[in-house]
Amino acid sequence: MNILITGAKGFIGRNLVAELNNIKEGKAKGYGLSADLNIFEYDMGTDPSLLDRFCRDADFVFHLAGVNRPKEQGEFMEGNFGFTSTLLDALKRYGNNCPVMLASSIQAELDNPYGVSKKAGEDLLFSYGREVGAEVLVYRFPNVFGKWCRPNYNSAVATFCNNVANDLPIQVNDRSVNMTLVYIDDVVSELISTLEGKPTRVGEFCSVPVEHKITLGEIVDLIYSFKESRGSLQIADLSDEFTKKLYSTYLSYLPVDGFSYPLKMNVDERGSFTEFLKSPDRGQVSINISKPGITKGQHWHHTKNEKFLVVSGKGVIRFRKIDEEKVYEYFVSGDKLEVVDIPVGYTHNIENLGETDMVTVMWVNEVFDPEHPDTFFLPV
Repeated sequence: MNILITGAKGFIGRNLVAELNNIKEGKAKGYGLSADLNIFEYDMGTDPSLLDRFCRDADFVFHLAGVNRPKEQGEFMEGNFGFTSTLLDALKRYGNNCPVMLASSIQAELDNPYGVSKKAGEDLLFSYGREVGAEVLVYRFPNVFGKWCRPNYNSAVATFCNNVANDLPIQVNDRSVNMTLVYIDDVVSELISTLEGKPTRVGEFCSVPVEHKITLGEIVDLIYSFKESRGSLQIADLSDEFTKKLYSTYLSYLPVDGFSYPLKMNVDERGSFTEFLKSPDRGQVSINISKPGITKGQHWHHTKNEKFLVVSGKGVIRFRKIDEEKVYEYFVSGDKLEVVDIPVGYTHNIENLGETDMVTVMWVNEVFDPEHPDTFFLPV
């Protein structure tokens, strides 16, 4: 299949090309497409003479090219209507009635220069479809967000993510503004569905079935919480689909020298203990390092429960019911990864039996509360 993508270097185009290449190379699974794909990328820097050949040979056209932030208002109509006309004329010249998808905007409903130009492009494509009998698919996208979107251009989400990640100021005029957004991966998935002959149609238009509605203020608060999480160690609520997608988007705007961040290591002669991740409903993860011969723990809990995983070194985890004398031992080693549950009501310790540092990943079901530690000293 020959696929022509106009605006291939733009936000949506770049993501679509990347996933189609994954399909072509056999890396992406779950699609019903053959890997026999030829992708014709057309963008502002492409030799214009190639458009004719692309239109002659295309089996499907994704028309993603458009203008939304021109220097002169007349460029709206030139880019959103004029180039669409050029594209369709080239298809007609070769009698190529392949399906054509158009990236339009919800602003096509509005009476402003951008909206008028997008509506004109829609009308032209619908007319073309009736004239030649081609399948046309018009998507009126709301705000699209995700990786590779240009900040400080026409996307509030991209701008806010970029500026917060790079310690730049942002301006929010009205926190109560309601926004409808679609995530780039959902857009790409829907566009690939059109290649499979399964577009999501709503009347004469097509749409991305997964939308998110949220206020501008809520978006800003989430983005700032992502930045602050490096200090608090609190993981966002990733059970919420929008939060998960926004967090991925935020990370894509981190400066290349800012991917890492330090943790507070609590160090003493026994080794160290370092908190890594926290969440309000799934507890916290810490890293414990013990020097050879060192025993840590010697306490029990009413409700707090833990999981220990030794990933380097070797040792023993001992248990004793608080009102009994019998001791139970679990020998552990980084050579054989094994999770040991720490049940409530058992005092327990962990001893390094090796000659090198022993590293243990420790999960506990609740974030540590110094006011209610639920931790009671009692030797095993």
